[in-house]
Amino acid sequence: MGQDNKIPKVTAKRLPLYYRYFEKLHLMGKQRVSSAQLSKELLIDPATIRRDFSYLGELGKKGYGYNVSYLLHFLRDFLKQDEVTNVIIIGVGNLGTALLHYNFYKSRNTKIVAAFDTDPNKINKEMDGIPVYGMDSLEEVIKLFRVEVAILTVPVQVAQKITDEAIKAGVRGILNFTPSVLTVPSHVQVHNIDLTTELQTLVYFLKNYNDDNE
Repeated sequence: MGQDNKIPKVTAKRLPLYYRYFEKLHLMGKQRVSSAQLSKELLIDPATIRRDFSYLGELGKKGYGYNVSYLLHFLRDFLKQDEVTNVIIIGVGNLGTALLHYNFYKSRNTKIVAAFDTDPNKINKEMDGIPVYGMDSLEEVIKLFRVEVAILTVPVQVAQKITDEAIKAGVRGILNFTPSVLTVPSHVQVHNIDLTTELQTLVYFLKNYNDDNE
């Protein structure tokens, strides 16, 4: 589908959220849902929801709402949910270990296949069934598993160097948990995750949401 090139990034970020919710509704046996109901459950403005779906085509009918089964299959197709993307974690400290334990258990299309660290006490062992390798195996493993995404949880001073190595080996997406501002080629996507900023943003919206209802 060529439409995804026209979708704003803010909308694209919400599509997996919609997909997971429609999957939940489908499992509950729900056949249709309104934008108002979606808004209440997902805390997204109804107008925003309607605008998001308008980028995908005419998917809903006024007074009828959205067909759950149709939208679930549409979004699965659109997001290529049947394709599995192999992911690696670089840096098995506290955060990296927590992510290994999690391993995206709610997602059927992303899978952590390997982790990397420099600590000899962690290398050549398994954590939650996932092998931990030394950094000298990075290129080999990326090419072997055709890894597309690397999650970066390393010290800031080595973040750029490791990013360069991962990209050279074939990685096209970086989920960056470090404070480092990474420089990457145009064909590589970087998403920066700053937990402090995310928390502050949540508190901001929480306060504003409450203010609107007082």
